[in-house]
Amino acid sequence: MKVIGDRWKKALWWAGSLTAVGLIAFGIVYLVKFERGQEFVDEFLNWKIFKETFWYVFTGLRITVTVALVSEVFILVAGLLVALVRISRVKLFRGLAAVYIDVIRGIPLLLQIFIVYYGVAILGLKMNIFWAGVLALTICYAAYEAEIFRAGIESIHKGQMEAARSLGMGYFKAMRFVILPQAIRNVIPPLSNEFIALLKDTALLSVIGLAEITRRSSEMFGKKFNITPFVVGAVCYLIVTIPLMRLVQYVNKRLSVSD
Repeated sequence: MKVIGDRWKKALWWAGSLTAVGLIAFGIVYLVKFERGQEFVDEFLNWKIFKETFWYVFTGLRITVTVALVSEVFILVAGLLVALVRISRVKLFRGLAAVYIDVIRGIPLLLQIFIVYYGVAILGLKMNIFWAGVLALTICYAAYEAEIFRAGIESIHKGQMEAARSLGMGYFKAMRFVILPQAIRNVIPPLSNEFIALLKDTALLSVIGLAEITRRSSEMFGKKFNITPFVVGAVCYLIVTIPLMRLVQYVNKRLSVSD
């Protein structure tokens, strides 16, 4: 039976490989030999425009990464605080945290960006585009990460808290030194995935004028009347996201082995 299973695996591997090679070959022939394919290449993969626009779009990567990192710091702090309120013994506090999480998670991020950006201005507060974007991302993602933290805290057995309290620790001291260190270790993988999503969602800040990757790609599209600058933008995102995804996989593997 094991021999038959191995043969099936080998056959499926060869079938998948040959199918992939065939599709790639067909795609190359279509793009090179057929008029429609050549039009596609000229519109989406114009090498001349790619070279002309790459560095301008690529410089937006610094802003993209910066706004994501700064936002993530505030998101982690806010998310953890909301999670602690969410599991509070005070019913009113739990209810307020639940309302915040439900409302924010139910509104598209794009609308939240508009509301924050224009709402801050109407209130008479001076805030530049960068910090308005950070505020909008923090408000949105803190709700999601609060639920991740809550799940991580609740995954720790109640006996841990009871044992800490029996040793004379107060609630907050037990939470800080006993529960949270274990919970944070458990939530590292989902928080890492959330950061990758956050990095990509910074593209939405282009609607308020932040000169990140997507905004710069859009500007070049307006000048060149060609889709290639958006392909350049996609490449810039992949330069960051692919290594991050591999890093997350490595961290997950290390954590699972240590368990």
